Amino acid sequence: MNEKDIALLIQNNGGKLYLVGGAVRDEIMSRPFHDKDYCVTGISKEKFINLFPNAKIIGKDFPVFLIDKYQVALARKDIKKSNGYKGFKVVTSKEISIEDDLKRRDLTINAIAKDVMSGEIIDPYSGIDDIKTKRLRHVSKSFSEDPLRAYRVARFASELEFEVDKKTYELMEKIKPELSYLTCDRVFLELRKALNTKRPSIFFNVLKRANILDVHFKEINDLIGVIQPSEYHPEGDVFNHTMIVLDRVAKETKDECVRFAALLHDLGKSMTPKEILPQHIGHDKVGIELVDRVCDRLNIPSKWRKCAKEVVKYHMKAGICTTMRPYKQAVFFNKMNRTSIGIKNLYIISKADDMLNRKRIDFSKIAMEVLKNINGKTLISNGFDPKILGKDRFLNLLYEKQAELIKKKEESYMKEDNNTFDLGLENVTQEEIENENSYKIIKEEDPIELLKAIVEEE
Repeated sequence: MNEKDIALLIQNNGGKLYLVGGAVRDEIMSRPFHDKDYCVTGISKEKFINLFPNAKIIGKDFPVFLIDKYQVALARKDIKKSNGYKGFKVVTSKEISIEDDLKRRDLTINAIAKDVMSGEIIDPYSGIDDIKTKRLRHVSKSFSEDPLRAYRVARFASELEFEVDKKTYELMEKIKPELSYLTCDRVFLELRKALNTKRPSIFFNVLKRANILDVHFKEINDLIGVIQPSEYHPEGDVFNHTMIVLDRVAKETKDECVRFAALLHDLGKSMTPKEILPQHIGHDKVGIELVDRVCDRLNIPSKWRKCAKEVVKYHMKAGICTTMRPYKQAVFFNKMNRTSIGIKNLYIISKADDMLNRKRIDFSKIAMEVLKNINGKTLISNGFDPKILGKDRFLNLLYEKQAELIKKKEESYMKEDNNTFDLGLENVTQEEIENENSYKIIKEEDPIELLKAIVEEE
């Protein structure tokens, strides 16, 4: 059966079938969509089962039927009875209208229905107007009965790049006490969807403005107001910096694991002792424990955790990689080649981390070329036996040979207009700064030379 066949059978028995939710919204916005949800009015559960005896019931908390590939739910009302997103009593009845069913939904843009038979659009809460004005607005005060909706609003803001209505912000903050009742899996799902948008920073900025960022993203929230050297960070505090890096990385890669690592790369700065601010010496070390806290709380996939910890640990060295001696670079390249994040992705984050558009050599291209041409196998094929030389001497020889090629490649790239010489991103723009909440900071001494010395000593 197709949707018209289903709708006709329902209509002939006194009911109506509507397309509802995201599919209607995306159709109006001319956006691609894959999932379709349907709502039936005017028919009882018993009669529906009689009409579609082969339909499979898949809903746990309320009746949702699977007819071939179509998911059909009976129109319902939700009555709040306890805390959390499961604290509802679901009422279904053939007397419940489509307007009643739409009223329980979160946002007006998701509270639009389409009559499958006639094509008529039912929009009782002006969702189409809100689509036109790019506004996210709650349908009713019942919005606050489901705490997950706060995160859904933030995710939709990031996905659609819509503004959130002021009163909806107020309801999001009102939900705050109930957010702790959410399971980590549901929060992680919204985080994951947000990370896959073009501007994932919007998700966190919306939560920040609603004053609920600290519930499940405390370590991100703790970056707000943490100052940095202004001559290297015109964007303001560490939170603003992190949001800009996240969006820049999102432009370079669709890999959600890399985007997540970029989000957490500077967590350690929240732990910097006040007496050494605005410098953040050692934040790469203390940040690793904070990554674990985030990942434990949200049940983050193990690969994401590993990549994030690697970025936290190595992003500072990556930032000054090409200022190291070639031998040190060779050691660094071999170590990074064994990581989960990988050399290329580490470079992407390192590049995004620089707010000043400093010219740089793309060390990932040099690294991959050097590692491809000079490695353990090539040394052995040239007569160097690790069993005879011993592990330490063999590795030392490997790094020396690689260092020679690194030096040649860097000298060549500095002379030529080669695509390995990366001009970097633009200076942090006024638009990027205005997208965040800039924080006034004071100027201090240049920390770069000190950082180089620390890395060289290691």
